[in-house]
Amino acid sequence: MADSLQRTDREITELYQRHVDTVYRVCYSYMKNRADTEDMVQDTFIKLISSGVLFQSAEHEKAWLIVTASNLCKNALRHWWRRRENLDDYAGLGREDDPPDEVMEAITKLPTVYKDAVFLYYYEGYSTPEIAELLNCSQSTIRNRLMRARNLLKTMLGGEFDEQTRNTQSL
Repeated sequence: MADSLQRTDREITELYQRHVDTVYRVCYSYMKNRADTEDMVQDTFIKLISSGVLFQSAEHEKAWLIVTASNLCKNALRHWWRRRENLDDYAGLGREDDPPDEVMEAITKLPTVYKDAVFLYYYEGYSTPEIAELLNCSQSTIRNRLMRARNLLKTMLGGEFDEQTRNTQSL
């Protein structure tokens, strides 16, 4: 019990404020609706508070939250009751205050292995060696996933390929 009380309310609040946007984006990429995303964000920070984990650095803190949020979302999506839901019931539950983001919509439709690599590389700025370590796979696997994801996104977005994406293709 003492381990879970290692952080003060102020430290938890600061940690939350530093990382809530990142955790929200990770969760939204899986859950695809506001209500479930907010639940997963809450679960991620509850897990942080109850775990009492000590971080080696700010990057370790951020990586732990990203991996934890991703795992919680995957577990929620695998749950038996989730498979029985009618997804059409949730069609209108997106974030109304956000303009539609065609690229993010396409990313959310990617297979999970590609989605994780794309999010960590393009949205969070991790390098391929860092992503490989986070996801426990080889660097070449990450580079292949990014290449395949870019090709899928190119097809999904109608062949639009900006200069930044073209420059990153050589990784």
